[in-house]
Amino acid sequence: MYSLNVPLPAAVTSLSGRLARDLPLAQARRRGEHTLVAKRLGGGDHAAYANIEARARDALRGTAPFSVRVTGVEQFAVAETGSSPVVYLAVESPELVALHERLCEAFDAAEGLEGDEYVPHVTVARGGDAAAAERLVGREVEPVEWTVEELEFYDAERGQWVSRVALPA
Repeated sequence: MYSLNVPLPAAVTSLSGRLARDLPLAQARRRGEHTLVAKRLGGGDHAAYANIEARARDALRGTAPFSVRVTGVEQFAVAETGSSPVVYLAVESPELVALHERLCEAFDAAEGLEGDEYVPHVTVARGGDAAAAERLVGREVEPVEWTVEELEFYDAERGQWVSRVALPA
């Protein structure tokens, strides 16, 4: 599965790592595994990816740099896929949500995860003790704000970015 992701600053991945220590029974994201998905784009071989990237770049045309802000700790008590609960860093960005909506016009929305159900977030950890997750939810964290100046095409199967697009696109 390919996706278009927002690169994360070190302050966000460090915050996630510190919070994950309070969830010892959960599966925490390791360094380099943290993502902020703007939109899942589909899967396939290299030829399919080339088509996906071209379509996404067309949809991104005119996208200016935008602000994103991590505001707190929340959870999905029951995850749409995978183990639960999912503790995550909540992300606020009207521009990211608008970008997601625009990409949903070019690519089908993933059922239960995208479109009206899209919740911008950075996963801290999955599974483990529900009570520990509940204690972490609402914990005050220092907000982290940054300007997104590029987006990454990410290959989830290989766990690596494939290419990048600078903003304005």
